[in-house]
Amino acid sequence: MASLTKIALGLMGKLRPRAAVGPSEQSITLPAPDKAGGLPLLEAIAKRRSDRAFLHDPLPLPLLSTLLWAAWGINRPDGNRTAPSAIDCQEIDLYVALPSGAYLYDAAGHALHLAAPSDVRRVTGYQDFVDEAPLDLVFVADHARMQLVPAAERERYALVAAGAISQNVYLFAASAGLATVIRAWIDRSAIAEALSLTHDQQVLLSQTVGLPKG
Repeated sequence: MASLTKIALGLMGKLRPRAAVGPSEQSITLPAPDKAGGLPLLEAIAKRRSDRAFLHDPLPLPLLSTLLWAAWGINRPDGNRTAPSAIDCQEIDLYVALPSGAYLYDAAGHALHLAAPSDVRRVTGYQDFVDEAPLDLVFVADHARMQLVPAAERERYALVAAGAISQNVYLFAASAGLATVIRAWIDRSAIAEALSLTHDQQVLLSQTVGLPKG
């Protein structure tokens, strides 16, 4: 769908998901992530970039597994994560928009759980490439987990955490030969409706990931 059409639909409050492609599994158990290998850190930083051209091919499940673990997985026995969170609120929920549905990443179980049995990719941004890229990540802050943070500061704290997770995705993409781009030009109300979010949940950012085109 063209960006101008999306903008018009967004202004009218009519930007909606498409029907899911294929069966929407209730849960997807991810294989163990690959925690070894990849490029040295400085080489990954040197290759870090934003790309906006993606192949439509889905990511293999082992690659998706390692991507999600690198982004916001558990990397220590105490349950702490690969990205920081102030006062250990762990307030960010990471949703994965796939053709078969939108899934919430469960770091403790390293699995995906169905949040919406529809293809919400087109809702995750106004750019036309988000419709057909293999996956779009949506960063959502749950303010109910931030009771120890002053209300006026919660969005700032959550955006810092989301930015750290996004950079993990960028560095993993650079190491694994993937393309990615973070996006703030999004219809937050449409995304919240598509994912059936509560009033305590705030859509922050989206990030598209896939194999690079060309």
